Amino acid sequence: MVRRLLTAFTAALLLAAGGDARAAAATTPVAALHHLFDSAWEQDLVDNPLAATYYGETRFNDRWPDLSRASLERAHAHDGEVLARLKRIPRGALAGAEQLNYDLFKGEYEDRLAEWPFHTEAYGISASGGIQTLSELSEIMPFETVADYEQWLKRLAAMPQFIDQTATLLRQAAHDGRTQPRVLMERVVPQLAQQVVGKAEDSPFYQRFTQFPDRIPLAERERLGAAARTVIGGSVLPAYQRFDRFFREEYLPACRTTVGIWDTPDGEAYYRNRIRHHTTTGLTADEIHAIGLKEVARNRAEMQKVMDEVGFKGTLQEFFVKLRSDPQFYYATPDELYRAYIVTAKQIEPELPKLFGHLYRTPFGVRPIPAISAPNTTTAYYSGPSEDGRRAGFFYVNLYRPEVRPKYEIEVLTSHESVPGHHLQIAIAQELGELPKFRRLGGYTAFIEGWGLYSERLGYDIGLYKDPYSRFGQLTYDMWRAVRLVVDTGMHAKHWTRQQAIDYFKDNAAKTETDIVNEIDRYIGWPGQALAYKIGQLKLLALRAEAEQVLGPRFDIRSFHDAVLANGAVPLEVLEQKVHAWIASQRGGGAH
Repeated sequence: MVRRLLTAFTAALLLAAGGDARAAAATTPVAALHHLFDSAWEQDLVDNPLAATYYGETRFNDRWPDLSRASLERAHAHDGEVLARLKRIPRGALAGAEQLNYDLFKGEYEDRLAEWPFHTEAYGISASGGIQTLSELSEIMPFETVADYEQWLKRLAAMPQFIDQTATLLRQAAHDGRTQPRVLMERVVPQLAQQVVGKAEDSPFYQRFTQFPDRIPLAERERLGAAARTVIGGSVLPAYQRFDRFFREEYLPACRTTVGIWDTPDGEAYYRNRIRHHTTTGLTADEIHAIGLKEVARNRAEMQKVMDEVGFKGTLQEFFVKLRSDPQFYYATPDELYRAYIVTAKQIEPELPKLFGHLYRTPFGVRPIPAISAPNTTTAYYSGPSEDGRRAGFFYVNLYRPEVRPKYEIEVLTSHESVPGHHLQIAIAQELGELPKFRRLGGYTAFIEGWGLYSERLGYDIGLYKDPYSRFGQLTYDMWRAVRLVVDTGMHAKHWTRQQAIDYFKDNAAKTETDIVNEIDRYIGWPGQALAYKIGQLKLLALRAEAEQVLGPRFDIRSFHDAVLANGAVPLEVLEQKVHAWIASQRGGGAH
């Protein structure tokens, strides 16, 4: 999965952000349109410095978002103003490519306005990310010069207001009945404990002051370290102590005991909103649930073939037990697991020209998931490169408890999170310099995660999955995403319990119980997001099958993939239109 820093926390802030209303008169509709794009993007960065940091924009690395009610309401009002300004630009006067820019921009701001009544900011903390993991922000900030460290110090000094504002938001959320489930929030308590330490040197926020580039003189290192101890000990730690007390004494007792979003104000309508947002389709929860059941059945049949191939005589569940418990499928140490991921990623890269005519320029690396979030988060995630190219993309892997991280998952997971999956798609999108920033750096979950899941199948095209257990690993991951359709809709629309979802997952996928529980808790805290993977993948597979059937021997996989990726991440309906245009061009019946 693509894990944008702080996951739902940052996502909620992004959706609350607005655009800059100041604009000079533009001479043409195209100039007016792009002026609006630029001013709105700039205001988004001002409103959400966390997103700015992620994109590599360093101007705001000394601050946090303003979470006051007045600020959130101003941003919402401004979203309406941006949309009104857009509608004053005559769409009919724009060329086809600019009309698509217009439509996608309009759709984004309509989506923001449609989400506002559901108070997404109330759910801005989850078991895997939020105020308790803010120290991980240092993973994507630059620490090359004295000025970089000074920015981090200023950001740390400003933290108390941000932490206190978060408590105010959660207090209001509890009053309104818009809390996260208690079972999720109980997992936050030990994470907060790692922030509420006795002295500054033990804080995760101090880590960057224990390692400096050689270019920074010793005297400056000592000065910066002393300043860090002062601000962490005098500001950061007391703020976390206040938040920890509030969280345990006020918020946690007020959290709901149910897990489905249906049990919140307007929860059923909110879930419909989330389905549309994440899948970019008009599918209902019932329709998605049915698709999931069908995909689960298909994958079970494929798994049975592998079991027959290896001569296993028991049931599917008994085979899962073998896979979860047999030491041959696991590395003994985190370091062995880490090296296996690195080797796999670098083995895939030379094979990519077989599948793509156009490749990325931005490199990627492999990193361990930070210790604070590792026990409560997924097997891996991807963090994209900065816009300016100074920070590579990174494939983060979970090394916590290697005895529950099977070897047969390494190839399929690497394919999804690095290449040909997320890094390839996202880096190529960022390098489409002719597109406005909201398209190059933004995107749609169904496309991005659909591509990641589709990429897992591409492993067969480049020689991965050489043995039956490796192929079973690919099937396990496909089954995992099929199960998501069933359990996400089950919990949020059909009133399933958490245990029902866990049991269904265990009955149908060979994922270890640690992974399964973390996954189910992720779906609980992030309604609808997990639906995007399989819905997007099925659309990509259908479009590829259609192209192969129509074009026959003229079908070229490299050209097809280039066409899919040529416009960045787009809604599935737009993707379908673009691929149909490409098919027509290959037949000689039209242009791209």
